Amino acid sequence: MQISVELALTPLQDDFEAPIKDFIKKLRGSGFTVVENPLSTQVYGEYDKIMEFLTEEVKETFQSLDHVLINIKLVKGNRSDYAADF
Repeated sequence: MQISVELALTPLQDDFEAPIKDFIKKLRGSGFTVVENPLSTQVYGEYDKIMEFLTEEVKETFQSLDHVLINIKLVKGNRSDYAADF
């Protein structure tokens, strides 16, 4: 089953850019379709593979930072080809 995931990582610390960049670099290297914008990052691919990847990476991120927030939205289906028609 294909899914679309929107992620927004928010380290609650003064030096917030480095952890965000590290997380995005790991997403880029994952082999999934990754689309970035200034507010979030979208990942598209197979449910089981994405969830396995996110389980490990979110755990690693939580262990490496004292205070961090991550927003995750999941949508069934690969929406990477979405284009507004209005």
